[in-house]
Amino acid sequence: MSNFIVGLTGGIGSGKTTVANLFADLGITLVDADIVARQVVEPNSSGLQQIIQHFGADLCLADGSLNRSKLRDIIFNQPEQRDWLNNLLHPMIRNTMLQQVKNAASDYVILVVPLLFENGLDKLVNTTLVVDISPELQISRTSKRDNVASTQVEQIIQSQISRQQRLSKADDIVDNQGELNVLRDKVALLHHKYLKLAKILNSDD
Repeated sequence: MSNFIVGLTGGIGSGKTTVANLFADLGITLVDADIVARQVVEPNSSGLQQIIQHFGADLCLADGSLNRSKLRDIIFNQPEQRDWLNNLLHPMIRNTMLQQVKNAASDYVILVVPLLFENGLDKLVNTTLVVDISPELQISRTSKRDNVASTQVEQIIQSQISRQQRLSKADDIVDNQGELNVLRDKVALLHHKYLKLAKILNSDD
C-alpha cells in the first residue's frame, strides 16, 4: 500500500505540534523531523560518531550525548562548518523519515517539518498543510513559551520564508488563532479529506 503523506508545516510558534497531536488523537501516525533530527545523533549513532571525528570529542557530554549548545555556537559563527553539518545530517534525517513513513500503519501519515518548503522537502509529500497565525501572535506565543526576547523571535521569523510565500505554497491552511475546540473541528474535516485522498491513491496502485 502506498502511503499518502501530508506535509505539515508553519512558522515558529504557529502550533504545528498542537495540530499534529490532534491528528495523532485520530489514530494517524506522525513522523516529526525535529524528533528524527535528535535520533540521528543519539549516543553511539553513526551521525554522532562522524560529528565527534570532525569537531572533536569535547562535543560529547558526560553521558555520551551531543553537547548541542556547544555545536550551535561553533556552526553559528562558521558557515562552512554549518554546511558540513547539514550535508551530513540532512540525508540521514530524510532517509530516516522516509523509512518511518514506510513503516506507518495508519491510512495516511503526517510528516511534521518546520522548514518543509525551505529545505525542499515538500517534494516528498502528496499534499501540504500550513498552520497559520499572525506574526504578532507568533512573537507573543514563542517568547512566552521559550522565555526569549521578542527580538530573537523576530530574527527567527525573518530567517524562515515569508508568511505570504508559505501560504501561497500550501494546499490546505488551518487558522490557529482561535480556541482549541474550533481547531479540533477543523482537523476532523481535514482528516476526512485526507482519508478520501489516501483511498483514491491506493485504489490507483
